[in-house]
Amino acid sequence: MRQKNTQTGKTQLDVLMEYFKKHPNRDIPHPNIVDWATREWKKQTGGVFRDPDRGIRRLHQDGYLIKVRKGVYRYNPKAVKRRELEDFTPTQKASILKGDKYKSVICGMGRKEGFELHVDHIKAKDSGGRAIIENGQTLCSHHNFMKKNFKQTETGKRMFIHLYNLAKSENNKKLMNFCVGILHVYKKYNINGHITWKK
Repeated sequence: MRQKNTQTGKTQLDVLMEYFKKHPNRDIPHPNIVDWATREWKKQTGGVFRDPDRGIRRLHQDGYLIKVRKGVYRYNPKAVKRRELEDFTPTQKASILKGDKYKSVICGMGRKEGFELHVDHIKAKDSGGRAIIENGQTLCSHHNFMKKNFKQTETGKRMFIHLYNLAKSENNKKLMNFCVGILHVYKKYNINGHITWKK
């Protein structure tokens, strides 16, 4: 996705955004943008745009596109501007990293262990999460990717299910009881009931 047109300096993501910016606030079916971007990249570079699907997903994950429904995306300039206003500043990022001792709050891994660190919104920007230090946390790239695919509470529930299974395999009663207590709280408040768990 970072491949550049040496003449214009544009990346493949830039070319995808070029199309959406020409058609703001319109629901664009996936095949339309793929066909256009493939032709446009070929015209500009003579090369092949190998994975436009991945580029579209990346723009959606980064908040530049709204997924209207499966295979249909929309670019809303106002939504992007609001989202960019909620990005952490470099000073905020430095403060959050320092507060978390430069380690992922989930796995405890950091740069010393060779992990790339990200400053993440606890409450996602898509859900109205603000760029305030209290809404920031440090995650390694692996767990940040997982959180993008699952909500924070979903990630937590899955983690405690895995931890329970590990404790059970080691016959660690204390840790098993701890996990059961946490998972019962999920059930009590009806959080993430679609993730099933059995003792």
